[in-house]
Amino acid sequence: MTQITSTEENFTQLLQKYQKFVEEKLFPRDLELVTTPFFQSVPFLNELRSEAKSLGLFAPHLSKEEGGLGLDLVKFAQVSEILGQSPLGHYIFNCNAPDIGNMELLHLFGSKEQKEQFLYPLQRGEIRSCFAMTEPGHAGSNPIHMSTLAVRDGDEYVINGHKWFTTAADGAAFTIVMAVTNPNADSPYQKASMIIVPLDTAGYSNLRNIPIMGEPGEGYLSHSEVKFENCRVPASYLIGQEGQGFVLAQERLGPGRIHHCMRWIGICERVFDMMCTRAMSRELNPGKPLAEKQTIQHWIAESRASIKASRLMVMDTAQNMQLKGAKAVKEDISTIKFFVADVLMQVIDRAIQVHGALGITDDTLLSFWYRHERGARIYDGPDEVHKSSLARSILKKYSS
Repeated sequence: MTQITSTEENFTQLLQKYQKFVEEKLFPRDLELVTTPFFQSVPFLNELRSEAKSLGLFAPHLSKEEGGLGLDLVKFAQVSEILGQSPLGHYIFNCNAPDIGNMELLHLFGSKEQKEQFLYPLQRGEIRSCFAMTEPGHAGSNPIHMSTLAVRDGDEYVINGHKWFTTAADGAAFTIVMAVTNPNADSPYQKASMIIVPLDTAGYSNLRNIPIMGEPGEGYLSHSEVKFENCRVPASYLIGQEGQGFVLAQERLGPGRIHHCMRWIGICERVFDMMCTRAMSRELNPGKPLAEKQTIQHWIAESRASIKASRLMVMDTAQNMQLKGAKAVKEDISTIKFFVADVLMQVIDRAIQVHGALGITDDTLLSFWYRHERGARIYDGPDEVHKSSLARSILKKYSS
């Protein structure tokens, strides 16, 4: 018989604490909060953040020295699923995108000064950040093709460019912008760099929060169109070395896709529960619930199998990434990205169908997630790009 260690027992108790917090504090309010303008909700959200800190649950991904819990990637993935059950879960615990990716980036590659000025306030939840990479004039699926330039002028960089889908720019304190610094580099992958830009810098402007399927998006749920016009920042705000932008992006996106996938699985579990509850409570005829219909039963069975398969696949990838590094699991990262994104949309769609007309209203979270998460099959690389990349990698083994 396998012995359960005290460490495993403690972690199980920790997961139970997160689940209790999410169910008791977030479930009763999350529908109200996602339909209320973000900045009106900030005082209440900050109360929840303070409570999470007091319970020792804040920033689970950070080391204990940095004010977190010191969870490794595999353990944090399990916490991430629980937090994903609420649209506000990751924000309350200060591990929401893009902040968590920027924290990882600055932790690994930031200078001492960059950490003091930007990383530590971000880790403490005192400020928010954003990440500016995608451009309206170029396909996001081909990130080596960008027009934003950062030209060195003495001790400063002068940045000019146009970005959009800069997630969480509304109200953020700074962005990390991907800009071309070495246009004549031998490799297209050595042309760009990452540079920190405080959002109160002259020359930076937030043109608009881009409406997503009719949802305006505010605060950390925003996707902004932004411009840099002769925007000057100190050269010391360069992260790493010039030309390292794409290397740093891969370091940032590898764990990020694990985080996204586990959050999506958390959404699936909440939606699955809603679907089953509705199937049992809604009657077509007196005493005849929807759950008696074979089609509904098949949707429930197929959803359960797909969610479980997704979890096992993502956890296996997280385990291997933790042991071998992101490069060793490149194929697996592509696999989980398109697989779990597809499962997410299937499960939400089935739940909407089971809810009938109610499912397309804003009286449940289903329509919010359907709008907000449709982008899962696009951002962090469109599913089609990941599928082609995976197939090419597999077929290399069969070439003579």
